[in-house]
Amino acid sequence: MKEQDVQNWLNEYGRAWVNGDPDHLVTLFFDTATYRETPFDDPMNGRDQIREYWQNGAADAQENVEFTSQVWATKNNAAIAGWQARFTRKASGARVELDGTFRLVFSNEQGTLKCIALEEWWHIRES
Repeated sequence: MKEQDVQNWLNEYGRAWVNGDPDHLVTLFFDTATYRETPFDDPMNGRDQIREYWQNGAADAQENVEFTSQVWATKNNAAIAGWQARFTRKASGARVELDGTFRLVFSNEQGTLKCIALEEWWHIRES
């Protein structure tokens, strides 16, 4: 796995977020992937739970989304990346800025990079 492979995956993740497309987002994950939004939350397990989280928390709740990311390190099948996002909350009109970190574990079966585990940490500023 190369840094560019991870950056390409992050670009697709960002594209799915910007477009409010949880169906595309879950194609980036293995069927049995785990997704942990914060270190203290129980992980979401599998594509169905990940899709529901993204439908409710992003697609239905956010607009004017912007996303950028940077790969910081890769080793074997793991990566650490930074990311930044901005969006407007549909319900309140508040503008939100997030600055976060991903710890990602991938599988590259059949030539396609898919995430097995995602853990994230983020800070928020809302105006």
